[in-house]
Amino acid sequence: MVSQQRVLGIDPGLTRCGLGCVDIDPRRRARLVEVGVVRTSPGSSPEQRLLAVAEAIEDWIARLGPSVVSIERVFAQENLRSVIGVAQVIGVAMVAGARSGLDVAQHTPSEAKAAVTGSGRADKVQVQRMVTRILRLDSPPQPADAADALAQAICHGWRGGGSGADDVGEMVSAGGAVRASARTPAQRQWAAAQAAARRTGAVDPRRVRR
Repeated sequence: MVSQQRVLGIDPGLTRCGLGCVDIDPRRRARLVEVGVVRTSPGSSPEQRLLAVAEAIEDWIARLGPSVVSIERVFAQENLRSVIGVAQVIGVAMVAGARSGLDVAQHTPSEAKAAVTGSGRADKVQVQRMVTRILRLDSPPQPADAADALAQAICHGWRGGGSGADDVGEMVSAGGAVRASARTPAQRQWAAAQAAARRTGAVDPRRVRR
C-alpha cells in the first residue's frame, strides 16, 4: 500500500517562480513540506535568470526528495515576451525533474483551481484561502505565486494524470478522474489505496465545510 506521495508543485515565472512541496496520504490529507518563491532580476541576462531558477528547483528536489514534479501548464497570452519567459521556465523545470529521474506532470491553472476550490474560475484570493484551509496553515501563503504552486501540487496529488502529452491525450478526464487505461502501475496502486481509504469513510478534503 502506498503510504504517501510527495509532490513538488511549480508555478512557472521568470521574475517570480512559485515552489510548493506537499505530502499527500491515501486518505487525501495534505501536509505542507515547504513553500517559497524564486526571484530573478529583470536586469539580469535571460540565461542567468534561467540558471538561477534551475539551480533553485534542483536544490528543492535534492533536499526534499519529491516523487513527482507538477508544473502549471502555460496558455497563450497577449504578452508574447511574458509567455516566452514562462515557457522557458517550464522547460527548465521539466529538465530538472527528468534529470532527477522523477515523473513530470502538468495541470492547467483551471484544473488546479477546481481541485482546491471547486471552481476553475476561482480568483487568487480564493485559491490562497482554500490552500490555507487544506494545509491547515496559520496564514495564507504569500505571494500568490507560492499559493498557486501549492495548489498545483495538491491538484496532482488528488487527481493524478497531467501527462501534458497532446498527441496521446490528457490522462485527466473533464471530471478530474484519471482513466484506468492510461494509468501506470504506480498510479493504479495509488488509486487502489485511495479507494480503500474512501471505503473506510475518509472525508474528501475538497468537501470541507466552511
